[in-house]
Amino acid sequence: MSGDIAVVIVAYESADSLDACLQRVREADDVGQVRIVDNGSTDDTLHIMQRHAAADPRVRFIANPDNPGFGAACNQGSAECDRPWLAFVNPDCLVETDTLRRLREAAEDLGGAALVGADQVDGAGVRDAATRRRDPDFGAMLRSPANAKLGVPMDEREPLQRVDAISGALMVMPRALFDRLGGFDTGYRLHAEDLDLCRRARQLGATVAVANDVQVVHLRGVSSRSRPVFVEWHKHRGLWRYFRKFEAERRTPVERAAVFALIWGRFPVSALRAVVRSATG
Repeated sequence: MSGDIAVVIVAYESADSLDACLQRVREADDVGQVRIVDNGSTDDTLHIMQRHAAADPRVRFIANPDNPGFGAACNQGSAECDRPWLAFVNPDCLVETDTLRRLREAAEDLGGAALVGADQVDGAGVRDAATRRRDPDFGAMLRSPANAKLGVPMDEREPLQRVDAISGALMVMPRALFDRLGGFDTGYRLHAEDLDLCRRARQLGATVAVANDVQVVHLRGVSSRSRPVFVEWHKHRGLWRYFRKFEAERRTPVERAAVFALIWGRFPVSALRAVVRSATG
């Protein structure tokens, strides 16, 4: 249906990719509204938002004076929309003209109550392991660090591959489902809020899937390069919140302490690696 998709984009220091992202979203099929929420950027992000809003009446923006977090900003943007379908698109995600329409159609094929993502690759065509994920199993992580990896391989036999969770970089869902979920859990600042949303959606009986025949370029990390330690801190904080929310009650005190040590023991190394990547990338 023409114009039945509202796109929500959360930006932070996103000037490198936001212009291309917005241009593609504006050209995409069935987009009726575009809401950009900026979380206190200091680069040219605000200027880019203003230019697109002036050029297209479907585009409106919210400029937060600070950074309340990704989930909170997604909820802000969705509150300013009234279309029956929501698409959350990262500012470093480059959709094709038919991407959002095909993802909506895939969700309809799954019965409507579905969160659907696309196959994501980087600029060199390398597939993003975060596109298809399983729920974190912290007990398995304790037994073997290799189980910390959540990625699920692409099943090329399945055009619509059901998974536990999809990447928050690009997800399409009915507005009614998002409202039933109460939106994103704003207790997460960055990362793991998409795992949380998908898990809660499945608990309501919704389907989570990746449309394997729909591919987008996700440049990854455009916004996070400016504050690598901050990002890593909130990645680990998000995992700890997720554990406390979904698993802690069925774990012994010793297991809870071990998971805490596992998550936060990895933080210094992860933060150092992120700083090095930011400096050399």
